[in-house]
Amino acid sequence: MRKVKPARKLGRTAAHRRATLCNLSTQLLQYKRIETTEAKAKETRKVVEKIITKARKGTVHAQREIFKDIRDKQVIRMLFEEIVAKVGDRNGGYTRVIKLAPRFGDAAKMAIIELVDYVEAYPSAPKAAKQDRSKRVRGSKKTEAPAAPAPAPEAPTVATEE
Repeated sequence: MRKVKPARKLGRTAAHRRATLCNLSTQLLQYKRIETTEAKAKETRKVVEKIITKARKGTVHAQREIFKDIRDKQVIRMLFEEIVAKVGDRNGGYTRVIKLAPRFGDAAKMAIIELVDYVEAYPSAPKAAKQDRSKRVRGSKKTEAPAAPAPAPEAPTVATEE
């Protein structure tokens, strides 16, 4: 009988999948929030949760185990100094996946994955007021400034001799 493996394949070979997830994990730990497809975000969450749990131990062995997945020394330093200090008392649930609208080009399901303790209030971008059509359409009569009237040509003067 066929047994279903729990992980997503992501359309890649095993080595390519591992490299993709390691790169996404590195970027997430570096930037605290990344936007990717929903399937990659959910798989990345599994990897990052395990990495942060190992980092909480703080041992040299944990550093070496994590360095197998994350090859950036600055990110490892940031993980052990900043991130572990912030999530030290949290028992799991270090990341959050927020679903977004589908991607425009291929309609792929998109999501944001972020570290929970690093989320500030979401920036509320002011919506731009809807522009008047006359300002958007090039060559519109409303956008052209009224031309200043040209000075009337003077009548030629004929010199008369007296």
